[in-house]
Amino acid sequence: MSGELRSLMTIEEMERRLSALQQQIKNTGIKVIIVFEGGSATGKGQAISSLILNFDPRGYNVYTTREPEKNEKRKPWLARFAEKMPACGRIAVFDRSWYSGLSQFKGNRKNPAYMAEQLNDITMFERQLTDDGYHIVKFLFQTSKKEQKKLLKKLMSDKDTIWRVNKRDLGYLKHYRSVSAFYRKIIGATDRPRSKWHIVDSTNRKHVKRVVLQTVMDTLEAAVQQAETNAAEPAASLGEPFLNARYSLLPSKPIQEYDLSGEMDRGKYNLRLKELQKELRRLHNVLYAKQIPVVMAFEGNDAAGKGGSIKRVARALDPRGYTVIPVGAPSPEELRHHYLWRFWERLPKTGHIAIFDRTWYGRVLVERVERFTSAYRINQAYNEINEFEYMLYEWGAIVLKFWMVIDKDVQLERFEARQDIPEKRWKITDEDWRNREKWNDYTEAVNDMLRYTNTDFAPWHVIESNCKLSARIKTLAVITDAINSRV
Repeated sequence: MSGELRSLMTIEEMERRLSALQQQIKNTGIKVIIVFEGGSATGKGQAISSLILNFDPRGYNVYTTREPEKNEKRKPWLARFAEKMPACGRIAVFDRSWYSGLSQFKGNRKNPAYMAEQLNDITMFERQLTDDGYHIVKFLFQTSKKEQKKLLKKLMSDKDTIWRVNKRDLGYLKHYRSVSAFYRKIIGATDRPRSKWHIVDSTNRKHVKRVVLQTVMDTLEAAVQQAETNAAEPAASLGEPFLNARYSLLPSKPIQEYDLSGEMDRGKYNLRLKELQKELRRLHNVLYAKQIPVVMAFEGNDAAGKGGSIKRVARALDPRGYTVIPVGAPSPEELRHHYLWRFWERLPKTGHIAIFDRTWYGRVLVERVERFTSAYRINQAYNEINEFEYMLYEWGAIVLKFWMVIDKDVQLERFEARQDIPEKRWKITDEDWRNREKWNDYTEAVNDMLRYTNTDFAPWHVIESNCKLSARIKTLAVITDAINSRV
């Protein structure tokens, strides 16, 4: 529909069109995020109400962003927003969003470097969403200082509406010029073709309604048209991915070059295990006291001993301060979200430890080898994972990544042993045997994973695991060394 014809549409016609578009959004599995930013008394609430009245309430959620709760403050600052990202076929509407969480809006003008990092985080966050097919519409509502003062005064004069005005709103008014300048800075840093800002002069409320309805309608129509024409991703083969300049990669060597011949005496193992577990137990208390979070990621060949190593780590920890998270194939609900969504939800609080048995690296391992995901998205995933881990590092987490490697002969021995021992038979599945047939494909995928995600802030630790005893000791030693270097 041309712009001229759109301008002739009445409000009622646009409302009916939006209602129909929501059903198409649902049927085609499109994910939509609509952000409303701006001070109080700029008409955001009225605009949101006018918009959502055209939608079936079963297909959207509205989130009002306030100051973070106590538990939310103990997670990465973007986590509370990442957890609210809509599933396929749904719409999420934010009355204030991650932009309202920026340090400048909290009166912190003394650390511009931290604010710049936050803006970088937002840019990465939104790009990852749009790369995954999300459609993002961002509105900034503005009005004159005089008009805003008049409307705030009106709200505060009525006992039924005074609750809508808080200290931050009064702060916005007091520092109107600097806040307006800061919004201009935000727009300059985060305005992108697929997550574009729309500036709304909210003085004329009828004009505001038309602008919002038409902008959302245009976005949804473009999204539906793209979905219905099955717009293909750019053709790509696995190769050099784009990597962010915020971090550096460390050198890595092919997994098949590691020496797996090491052995360990049982007596020496028992003594060293006791020493390391005692030290880790002590360090866990220090982590809690200093509120340092730890994220441990265990990956490896099937039957490489991840479970045994995790068990020895867990035995040294206070059960109130850690969680072991087994990661399998994503559920139907998880498949309807960005693949990192289920991991954002499981991050530890500050001072706690999260131990992942399998991780987000399934994206570039299983999904690559089994071709569940296109080569184009796999190439993007290396960078997305690095960015995700960088945000954890930036938050203050110690990120420890382990690849537990065994050779093909040892794997066969362990598979056969599991089949012969009734209490271990549950550990071996048909899928394990199928994965074994693709040993070379997985080796190639692992080498690329190490090559593209061995960052200076979250390096890989390759654990030679033909000998289970030495593997457990090396894992515990890496953990205690890493924590000691931080505390």
